[in-house]
Amino acid sequence: MDIRYSVNQRDFKRYTTEEIRNEFLIDTVFKSGDVTAVYSHVDRMVTLGAMPVNSRLSIEKNMDCWKNFGTQFFLERRELGIINIGGEGKVFADENVYTMGNLDALYLPMGTKKIEFESTGTESAKFYMCSAPAHKACPAKHITSEEAAQKELGDSLTANKRIIRQYIHPSVLETCQLSMGVTTLAPGSVWNTMPCHTHERRMEVYMYFNVPKDNIVFHYMGEGSETRHVVMHNEQAIISPSWSIHSGCGTSNYTFIWSMAGENRVFDDMDTIPAMDLR
Repeated sequence: MDIRYSVNQRDFKRYTTEEIRNEFLIDTVFKSGDVTAVYSHVDRMVTLGAMPVNSRLSIEKNMDCWKNFGTQFFLERRELGIINIGGEGKVFADENVYTMGNLDALYLPMGTKKIEFESTGTESAKFYMCSAPAHKACPAKHITSEEAAQKELGDSLTANKRIIRQYIHPSVLETCQLSMGVTTLAPGSVWNTMPCHTHERRMEVYMYFNVPKDNIVFHYMGEGSETRHVVMHNEQAIISPSWSIHSGCGTSNYTFIWSMAGENRVFDDMDTIPAMDLR
């Protein structure tokens, strides 16, 4: 398991491109027939990817729960959100089996002991996951893209027309602190989260996907008064501390998953920074 430690905004100002990428970029989310995991000390968020091919995969395939978390199993004191961005698959959670189509989501509560993944279609499933500490067990729930809360925002004139699907969100289900959703940009739109914002009370992870071949996304981070960018490719993720903006501009339209954890689950609890104030 890859472990990332907290970084403060004062030191961040002196980072080179390589140092920024090493600290915040998750460059490989999916490995064929394997499970990846990155443990961030920022709000203790764990970002995972599972891509089963010929056999089932256990979520604990490459982790030592006692060494990494001081627990007997991964979700002993955690909750988990899953979104499938690949072909059809199944998630086995203790005695329950969930069939997951493309862009289906699943919430699993604290106390779920055995979690396994399987691909069932001609294309491998790709289970993207985020996990945060939990204090109680909320009900598990499978959410399709049609069942997610949807918002249409932006305008083609400002190149940010998009649909936000809120899957793991207070209007859809109860969790302890985890929120997850999917934002899809319309053809011709390339900007996300502009005007940008920070939220002092939560961290966030973005995972960009459906980025067309030979295209990239410029992800912007740092304090609004001193921004930096990270060039990102398809199916890469990036960690955003509470003090950092998180915004992006692509050379084509794309989709991304946002995941948040922290003090509250109020989606609109953010500190907006006017575009003209950015540096």
